[in-house]
Amino acid sequence: NPAYSWEIDGEGMVVLLVEHKGPYNWLAQKLLKKPRVSRVSMERFGSFIWQQINGQRTVYEIAQLVSEKFGAEAEPLIERLVKYFRILQNNRFVLFS
Repeated sequence: NPAYSWEIDGEGMVVLLVEHKGPYNWLAQKLLKKPRVSRVSMERFGSFIWQQINGQRTVYEIAQLVSEKFGAEAEPLIERLVKYFRILQNNRFVLFS
């Protein structure tokens, strides 16, 4: 989703930057001292997967890359990957066309 930006932290992990917009968020920022931007840190599997998402690769192709990188450590790969993509989609971090 192009609405979100991201960066790599000092440990090589992906950090998603979620900007809070709108009147309710503005009010929470002023009254409750909530941050304007939240930082969502990913772990090593998520960081690797995130960096493979380019709008061209399929979930299957990404699964092959994860298998090459992590081997048996990623198993059960397909079930975990599908669940991970569902979480990303539910949080609107990725969009499927």
